[in-house]
Amino acid sequence: MSRIKFQQPGKASFRLAKALFACTTLLASAAQAATLIHAGKLVPATGDEILYRSTIVVEDNKIVSVDSGYTAPDFGDTLIDLKDATVMPGLMDMRVHLSYEYTANSYLNRFVKNEADYAFLAAKNAEKTLMAGFTSVRNLNDRFNETVALRKAINNGTVVGPRVYTTAKAIATTGGHADPTNGYSAQLMGSPGPEDGVINGIAQARQAVRQRYKDGADLIKITATGGVLSLAKSGQNPQFMDDELAAIVATANDYGMTVAVHAHGQEGMERAIRAGVSSIEHGTYMADSTMDLMKQFGTYYVPTVMAGKWVEEKSRIDGFFPELVRPKAAAIGPLIQGTFGKAYAAGVNIAFGTDSGVSAHGDNWQEFVYMVEAGMPPLAAIISATYHGAKLLRVEDQLGTIEAGKLADIIAVSGDPIQDISTMQNVVFVMKDGEVYKNNTTN
Repeated sequence: MSRIKFQQPGKASFRLAKALFACTTLLASAAQAATLIHAGKLVPATGDEILYRSTIVVEDNKIVSVDSGYTAPDFGDTLIDLKDATVMPGLMDMRVHLSYEYTANSYLNRFVKNEADYAFLAAKNAEKTLMAGFTSVRNLNDRFNETVALRKAINNGTVVGPRVYTTAKAIATTGGHADPTNGYSAQLMGSPGPEDGVINGIAQARQAVRQRYKDGADLIKITATGGVLSLAKSGQNPQFMDDELAAIVATANDYGMTVAVHAHGQEGMERAIRAGVSSIEHGTYMADSTMDLMKQFGTYYVPTVMAGKWVEEKSRIDGFFPELVRPKAAAIGPLIQGTFGKAYAAGVNIAFGTDSGVSAHGDNWQEFVYMVEAGMPPLAAIISATYHGAKLLRVEDQLGTIEAGKLADIIAVSGDPIQDISTMQNVVFVMKDGEVYKNNTTN
C-alpha cells in the first residue's frame, strides 16, 4: 500500500487553513451558543420558593439550567438582562375564546360573519394574548373549528400566538348552552347533530367526541348546565344525563383527551364530576358537597371571575344584552368571585382561566387581581396560571415551571407581583419555545 505524501504548506496555504479553522470554530461556537437570562427575582413556580440573582440558561428551545448568581456569558452567547424584573414561567389561561370578543352586536355576528372573519379575529387576539404574557391557552369552543387552523398557523410560524389547545366545537344537548341554533327562527333552526356539537343519547355522545378528534381537537368541552349568554331561559339547569356524560368521558379517555365543563348549577356540576371530567369552569352555584366531590375526584376549578364581573357590568346597560340574557347576567355574574374564594379556602384545585372573549383579550391579567381580592395569595395565583395550568393540560413534564429540561416559556413583569399583584399587567419580556417575542427592557 502506497503512503500519501503531504507537502509542507506555503504561506498562502497556511493562511487559508488558519481562516478555515477560525470559521469552523465560530460555527461550532454558534451551534453551542446559549441564551442567558439574568433574573433579579425569579418565581420558578415549583413551590413556595422565590429566587434572587439567578441565571436561566436556555439552549435551543429548552431550559438547561437555573444557576445561582449572574453567570457571565461565553463567546457567542446572548445575554438578556432582567435584573430589574420579576421572571416567571409563561402564563397559561385555561379558558379563552380567541375568535370572539363580545359587543352589543355579537348576537348578529353569527348571521353576518364567515369562517374567515372568525379566523382573522382569532389570529389578532392570539398575538394580543401572547404579548400579555400568556404562552399557552385552552380555547373552549369554535363556530367553524377555526382555532384548529390557528393552532397549525402558530405552530408553523405563519402567525404569532400562544400554544393553543383547542376543543374545536363544544358539545351540547338540544337547546343546551352551546346549541348553535338557540334563538333562531323555526325556519333556520333545523336539527343540528353530533357534527355540529349537539347530541342526545349515548351513541351520539360517542360520535360527537370522535368527530372532535377527527376535526383535530386537543380536548373536549361540554356545557353541562345552562349558561349566561345563550339565548335560553335557564342559566343553571343540568343539560346532560348521567349515561351521556359517562359516554363522553369514556370516549374522550380512549382518545387521550381531557374534558372541560362549562357549568353554573350544582346538579349539573356534580353529575359531571362523578363522570370523571377534568375541570369545571365558572362553578357559580357549587355547594360544599360539590367542592368535596372535586377534591375527591381531583377535578380542577377554572373560576373565570372576570367573566362574571363583565356580564354583571354590561347587564346594567339597556339594550346591550337580549332581554332573555340580561337577568341571568345580573344574577350569576356577581356570585363567581365569592364562589372562587370559598373553593380556594376549601382546598379545591384551582387553574387560572378568564373566559377572555367575553371580556377583552389582552386584559387577562385582571383575573389575578380578582383572585387575590377573594383571598388567594399572589404567589398561589401565579402558580395557578403556571404549574396548575400545565398539570390540567397534562403537560407538566414540559411546561409550567422554570427548571432544567422544561421548554423555554419564560416571561417577566416590571415590579413585584408578590407585593402588588396588579403589576402582572406590566409584561416586559416574553419568550415562547426559546424564541423572544417581546423585550421591552431598557437594556
